[in-house]
Amino acid sequence: MTGKTLNIEGMTCASCSQAVEKATKKLAGVQQASVNLATEKLNITYDENELSLEEIKQAVDDAGYRAVTEMEKKTFSVTGMTCASCVQSVEKATMRLDGVKDSTVNMATEKMVIEYDPAVVTVSDIKGAVSDAGYEAHEDTDVEQSVDEDRDKKEQHIKTMWKRFWVSAVFTVPLLLVSMGHMFGMPLPDAIDPMVNPTGFALIQLVLTIPVVAMGKPFFTVGFKTLSKRHPNMDSLVALGTGAAFFYSLFASIMIIAGSERYAQNLYFESAAVILTLITLGKYFEALSKGKTSEAIKKLMGLAPKTATVVRDGEEVEISVDEVAVGEIIIVKPGEKIPVDGVVLEGKTSVDEAMLTGESIPVEKTSGSNVIGASINKNGTIRYEATKVGKDTALSQIIKLVEDAQGSKAPIAKMADIISGYFVPIVIVLSILSGLAWYIAGESGLFAFTITISILVIACPCALGLATPTAIMVGTGKGAENGVLIKSGGALETTHKIDTIVFDKTGTITEGKPVVTDIVTSASISEEELLVLAASAEKGSEHPLGEAIVREAEERGLTLRKTDFFDAITGQGIEVTVEGDDLLLGNRKLMDENDVDVGELAEVSDRLAAEGKTPMYIAVEEEIAGIIAVADTVKETSFKAIEKLHRMGLQVAMITGDNKRTAEAIAREVGIDRVLSEVLPEDKANEVKKLQEEGRKVAMVGDGINDAPALAQADIGIAIGSGTDVAMESADIVLMRSDLMDVPTAVELSKATIRNIKQNLFWAFGYNILGIPIAMGILYLFGGPLLNPMIAGAAMSFSSVSVLLNALRLKGFKPSET
Repeated sequence: MTGKTLNIEGMTCASCSQAVEKATKKLAGVQQASVNLATEKLNITYDENELSLEEIKQAVDDAGYRAVTEMEKKTFSVTGMTCASCVQSVEKATMRLDGVKDSTVNMATEKMVIEYDPAVVTVSDIKGAVSDAGYEAHEDTDVEQSVDEDRDKKEQHIKTMWKRFWVSAVFTVPLLLVSMGHMFGMPLPDAIDPMVNPTGFALIQLVLTIPVVAMGKPFFTVGFKTLSKRHPNMDSLVALGTGAAFFYSLFASIMIIAGSERYAQNLYFESAAVILTLITLGKYFEALSKGKTSEAIKKLMGLAPKTATVVRDGEEVEISVDEVAVGEIIIVKPGEKIPVDGVVLEGKTSVDEAMLTGESIPVEKTSGSNVIGASINKNGTIRYEATKVGKDTALSQIIKLVEDAQGSKAPIAKMADIISGYFVPIVIVLSILSGLAWYIAGESGLFAFTITISILVIACPCALGLATPTAIMVGTGKGAENGVLIKSGGALETTHKIDTIVFDKTGTITEGKPVVTDIVTSASISEEELLVLAASAEKGSEHPLGEAIVREAEERGLTLRKTDFFDAITGQGIEVTVEGDDLLLGNRKLMDENDVDVGELAEVSDRLAAEGKTPMYIAVEEEIAGIIAVADTVKETSFKAIEKLHRMGLQVAMITGDNKRTAEAIAREVGIDRVLSEVLPEDKANEVKKLQEEGRKVAMVGDGINDAPALAQADIGIAIGSGTDVAMESADIVLMRSDLMDVPTAVELSKATIRNIKQNLFWAFGYNILGIPIAMGILYLFGGPLLNPMIAGAAMSFSSVSVLLNALRLKGFKPSET
């Protein structure tokens, strides 16, 4: 028996789920079938010998619905890729498999993320398809192990490339002296002088070239393998160019030995060796640069502490952080790293969370405060309870987000991907046609051969393949360093197009924590007495405004009185008896209905409301005693952030459920352009949609569960890191330190990254557009020089390295001060 879970599409009610259940239970071999309407899933257990998955799907289809197997997403490391053509080959090979929904390969990370139907295609099938394309795929394990393995692999690759280069260089330098030294008047021993002993001249070059070709063996094995699979890549171009030069020179050497000494001037051994050596050097620099692009994840990984001190059986025990379980009590002393996420039970300290949030000022922690794993305990000992361990900790989630973002593709990469898929075959055809054209035009076979090799060697699909992913890797990594988590390459690209930013008010522009701002009393009562009465009355209330009054009294150290009676009046306020005194606390409507004359305080109330505050009247024994105003205070950075967004040319809107007067008061205070007030939580997404219908590219910034639909509706959803998990799940960007100044930082980073990608693509395309015609002999046609294949090889190597170096410039990104 085997069990499967299928998603059922088209169900609308309980009778639908019954219909699907009946249809599947009738099938021979089905032991159990149950449908959950809420999750829209069918759980079915059946005998695979009697029934196939396709027959089950057909039965559901016949019942009028559609069964879809749950898709699985896996990440594979792919080895053997050298350029954008390789990426195309792997993607095409895997996309051809039945059951594969999507396959994305990132050359910079050498990772493939594939979404597939496990009922149709297996991991072995995927690995087989990659292998048939000429590469190798290995299933990734957990993030930490993957990062460690990736680092070790890259370090080993750097060492290998360096060894290949210096060994090649040891033989290439004397080969250059032998082959070209006599042209510059350098004397050669008679035994290898082409004028005296052409055979010795040819043989010494052959002997010096063979080790270089041997060190460049991967170019030939990979190049010819992918060529035979009809997916040629950059290695194919190198292998064809240098292979042709080597074998032509070998043929010429045989002819020299046979007596045709004129071939001594037509040897290409040095071109083959120099090209292989220079491209190997380029690959070495490329490997070094690639290693630097993923430093962000390495830094994050390095933050995690290795051990934790826990309380077990009343004793302090030091254990591996991997062994910590949820609910365990952990002790952290000054200077130590906090091992996992949790809630403080005892103690008081300040914690440096800069490595995770970018916030440089330590955060005070007391009983009930949340602490984040990998942050540093500064000055006090705390005991706390572990709430999240392993992959659930904030650090692990951040690492996973960054890794996913670095492995994703931006839409701008599609153009380069499409071109690179046709690039290598076109170059091969161009090289052959150009050689033939020159030969037919009357040039020598040697001239035509030089043209062919130069075209093969100068063309560089590497630069195309690296242009986008390297910039995205560095950009998302830099974002993580600044407390801005960008979830994908697509989000990074879309952000630079944003022209309107919508802020939720409560908890985003404001602190989300109301405080008492004004206390106005009548002549008959003191400010302190009014606050004591109001706080005593509100002690039993759960309303945020009431909580603000109680908190103000407690902070002033006032003693609250006992309440004998409490009644909440919906939409008006409360009626309370405090130690024999009858109190009314609420809005104007409550006063009017109880015939309380508010007198001159009505004007005061209107003025406070116009300032964005919520005034509450207090009456004692039906006589007005005063007003206490409460307001949700604006965050310190809100005005600065909005001012900066305006300077960047963006329109800023605010969305809130507050009344129009309060909303407009807040908007005036922080410089909001457009106010969307009295919006119900469920209508926030519709308001965002209306802005989009005006042709605007909208980013939504919010922190609550009720913001999640609007975050998802917006072109870019930006969640405040202190907000809910639901909001963070729905968002494209998460601001870890809840600082609105990070909103313009995210936009600036996006613009800097896209600008860098465009520069990379311009260089990659420009290099090939200029280089290939020069290699074809266009300069020679107008009286200029003919491109030497060795110079072509050097140019090819430089193009890839230059793209990587340009991407690494993003590491210097800093948010603008103004």
